[in-house]
Amino acid sequence: MANPLPTSLPDGEMTVLTRGLRKHYGAVTALNDLALQVPTGAVYLLVGPNGAGKSTTIKVLLDLVRADAGTASVFGLDALTDGPTVRANIGYVPEHHDWGYAWMRVGQLLAHHARYFPSWDSEYASRLARAFDVREDRKVGGLSKGQSRRVHLIMALAHRPPLLLLDEPTDGLDPIMRDETLGILADHLAEVAPTVLISTHHVAEVETMADYVGAMRDGALVAQLSVDGLRRSLHRYRAEVPDGWRGAPALNGTVLRRTEGPREVQWTVWGDESSVTEQFTRAGATVSDIATLSLDEATLALINPRREQV
Repeated sequence: MANPLPTSLPDGEMTVLTRGLRKHYGAVTALNDLALQVPTGAVYLLVGPNGAGKSTTIKVLLDLVRADAGTASVFGLDALTDGPTVRANIGYVPEHHDWGYAWMRVGQLLAHHARYFPSWDSEYASRLARAFDVREDRKVGGLSKGQSRRVHLIMALAHRPPLLLLDEPTDGLDPIMRDETLGILADHLAEVAPTVLISTHHVAEVETMADYVGAMRDGALVAQLSVDGLRRSLHRYRAEVPDGWRGAPALNGTVLRRTEGPREVQWTVWGDESSVTEQFTRAGATVSDIATLSLDEATLALINPRREQV
């Protein structure tokens, strides 16, 4: 069945662009013809279940993982052949925090990291450390997951790069620090206006920041579109149905999620609102409510592995 969801953005300036990316780990397919488009200046949210290929995608952009086929460009540069230049202009927060400098103190690590970035702002780094409540005299090897995440954020932000690659940036943070971190990140985006690619399971946290969404499953994009376009075209319909209702076959392939009762159904459907309503009516149902989904609800529907038959 053809995918009804858009997977390609309109032409425009792209900071990140991949074509036909493939990556296998033995028999496991991590990336499958991935064609990612991240518009310049946008906040792009990459979502998907564990194992969908999100972290592998980010690592390919950094040339930390080599794809088996396809191309990846960042700032118009080949991520493979121009890796050092690309990485010099990226702030990266990795999914895992396996430190290679466990013996260093945090202040030493930040000073070491700063040497690789001519635009490093020591005053800004110190301000971020205070905001994140990071003690620079602590040994890196003794940091908790949440403390490590905060150090990574300082390292990613303090040189004010034009691109941020954030892989689960709030993972491990307690609720108070998570809220503080999102506020710091929002302030940084307002001041610097970088392009941002965020991979996260905590979609609700970044809903107000996101401009675009890419939904991945099994190494491929099942949807790629603007948040505004998603909100216009994906709705939850509540409809009253008669006894013995046989469904609405014309909507096959566009129903992403469904729940049903004896006299009422709730379907999450992709498509033009008036056209979807018309198909319900033609099938003998009466639409009683049409709801716009939160971004969290919408992304869960996008990565649903089934297209419901109705």
